[in-house]
Amino acid sequence: MADPSRPSSAPADARAVPRRDGIGERLAEMIRIPTVSAHLDATGHEPFETFVALLRELYPLVHTHLSLERITDLGLLYRWAGTGVGDPIVLMAHYDVVPADAEDGWTHPPFSGRIVDGWVHGRGALDDKGPLLVVLEAVEDLLAAGFAPTRDVYLSFGGNEETFGDAARTIAATLRERGVTPWLVIDEGGAVVDAPLPLVRGRAAMIGVGEKGIATFRLEARGDGGHASAPRGVTAVGRIARAVERLNAGTFRPRTPVSIARMLGAFAQRAQGPARLALRLLAAAPPLTARVFALAGGEPAALVRTTIAATMLDGGSASNVLPARASATLNVRILPGETVEGALARIRRRVRDPKVAVTLVEGSDPSPESPASGGPYDAVTSAVRAAYPDALPAPYLMMQASDARHFHRFSPAVYRFAPLEMSAAQRASIHGVDERVEISSLERGRDFHVALLTGLPAAQPGSIR
Repeated sequence: MADPSRPSSAPADARAVPRRDGIGERLAEMIRIPTVSAHLDATGHEPFETFVALLRELYPLVHTHLSLERITDLGLLYRWAGTGVGDPIVLMAHYDVVPADAEDGWTHPPFSGRIVDGWVHGRGALDDKGPLLVVLEAVEDLLAAGFAPTRDVYLSFGGNEETFGDAARTIAATLRERGVTPWLVIDEGGAVVDAPLPLVRGRAAMIGVGEKGIATFRLEARGDGGHASAPRGVTAVGRIARAVERLNAGTFRPRTPVSIARMLGAFAQRAQGPARLALRLLAAAPPLTARVFALAGGEPAALVRTTIAATMLDGGSASNVLPARASATLNVRILPGETVEGALARIRRRVRDPKVAVTLVEGSDPSPESPASGGPYDAVTSAVRAAYPDALPAPYLMMQASDARHFHRFSPAVYRFAPLEMSAAQRASIHGVDERVEISSLERGRDFHVALLTGLPAAQPGSIR
């Protein structure tokens, strides 16, 4: 528990709060513990417990002044008591990572935590041990400076985000059952990037105000098996291939979410000349934006339509045998305003084959979109300006899934922003090869959270908001 006698404010400049040396080495130590949630059945909980023990070692003041509650085997919920009243904030991250194999072409072994030329290399540097580290760095340094927040602060860390586990979901449900409605929630998501779209120059801090839904569907076809030397009619494999071909980029109609229109409006403020006029036009004309972005393909297209991708194919037992069964797995990311059930119905219509069964394996609908104005959003953008003065804060729609979706069902202000600089190559390394983060970026990420925590407004008298 924080000492109420401590001052409830800190220097206006977040960088005035002294930093501890060794931030890069602390992240490297985290990376060296292979908390691969996909391997949990094989490795057991030992790597995850080792990681939790490491946190106690690296952040002694956090573990002295904050209470820690274990929720499920892999959920960590810290509470930092505030000096006043008001709904709390929740800072989220996850400490599990996806698998990585050195044979895939890593410059440095993925779990070596190598530090080279001011960069920390390894699986989890960006997703999501780096963002978790900068939260703890800020809290530890503020405690050392004698600071206590005006509101309660919760740190919610899950150990199975990458496998859609229940740690964060149970933490969110627990707080909701206790009547806790956060004033602000921040989880991984956007980052500080260069030139995020064509026509946009300079750096932007991309703040996710919502996220797409996610669903897994399975296509399954059955047919007559037999010898491959005498195929008859459309085989099971042929039916699956035809169905996948029909589920192309045009399966779902493009549409511009509110968050994307607001993003374009923010970019227009910085642009000049023809680029400014074009961005203003796109911001004011959502149907036009949908068509333009859809034609651009790639990430722009994914911002304005539900995407569908076949990720796994299965069928057959030998090269000369016609399989009696074949299947495909589809990964679908659902645009706000649409639903899992609606996506299932549309896929069935596009497949147009009664001999291909389409079933839902798992799914969750898109989150609501949080406001891109008002107190909580302003607190985030103010912290961005403190840590990254040259970066333009801009709302956007997150295309990936995060643990934040569990809070977004009952908390009105949930944002997805990892306060780190990420180039296009770094973003591609997430779940890929050569994941890495610059130490100077970690320091700025720490400054973001210091500015956020020291800038929290106190609740007005008679109000709990």
